[in-house]
Amino acid sequence: MLSEVFYWVFNMSISASVVGIIVLLLGKIKKLPRRLAHMLWSIPFLRMWVPVGIPGKYSLMTLISKFTTKRVVVYDGALNLTVTNHVMAADSYFPITYKISLLDKLFNIASILWIIVAVAFLTVIIILYAITKSELKDAGLLRDNIYVSDRITVPAAYGIFRPKIILPKGYELRDLRYILEHESAHIHRKDNFWRIIAVISASVHWFNPFAWLFLKKFMEETELACDEQVLADSGEDEKKAYAMALVECAESRNAFVSAFGGAKIRVRIDHILSYSKLSIISIIGFTVFAIAIGYVLLANAS
Repeated sequence: MLSEVFYWVFNMSISASVVGIIVLLLGKIKKLPRRLAHMLWSIPFLRMWVPVGIPGKYSLMTLISKFTTKRVVVYDGALNLTVTNHVMAADSYFPITYKISLLDKLFNIASILWIIVAVAFLTVIIILYAITKSELKDAGLLRDNIYVSDRITVPAAYGIFRPKIILPKGYELRDLRYILEHESAHIHRKDNFWRIIAVISASVHWFNPFAWLFLKKFMEETELACDEQVLADSGEDEKKAYAMALVECAESRNAFVSAFGGAKIRVRIDHILSYSKLSIISIIGFTVFAIAIGYVLLANAS
């Protein structure tokens, strides 16, 4: 049973790698809004978790199925459901019967190793999250959901279900406008929740180096998208003030919190200073583009 689960996880990981590379390349388009680029990262992460899909004539999987990838029908009815089969190592499925006995042994051993390491990663995540959460205990209330602590070095939004903004000791004397706008945007977007999902996804697919690359890029795009959301209601002078506020904050390496100084500072400043608001036509165009990309990358081979 475990080897069969790993067989389909392995296939999902290959699918996620293929579509993730496409998303990575799309992210290089300078005109692409960072909020849209960030949203597109949900596609490879969905591929990591959802084994079944609907066939699509114009999907990426249909294109590559001509060379390697095949599909296995799960449900053949009014709405066909299939799973993408990149490995093609079996003669039959549900249950899986491998073409040669060596493959059976190989997937049995690999599945045991996979689950051991995955559980180890998830255990570490729980421990680190508990340690991170402990930083909330000694924080003093400043106002509303804003707290002050001497145990952190950069402002950040902590928590998932009842998030709080925590400032380092001494920051309460600064101009907090842009810091609070940034952290409030993280809370509104539920970025800490999506960060945890992304980290767990990479941990389950730990054997795939692309999963860790995608996690890194997703974290970076999270900060860029949040900056863009703040700048959507800002003027030209406010962009410069926002960039200056960012420079004053050190870079954060904590994967479990949304910090004001997170991601690459230089990249973020470049995006902040070059940001321009979208017209209605641009918004419509990018929406259509996102729907088309979603169809191409999420649909299975026809």
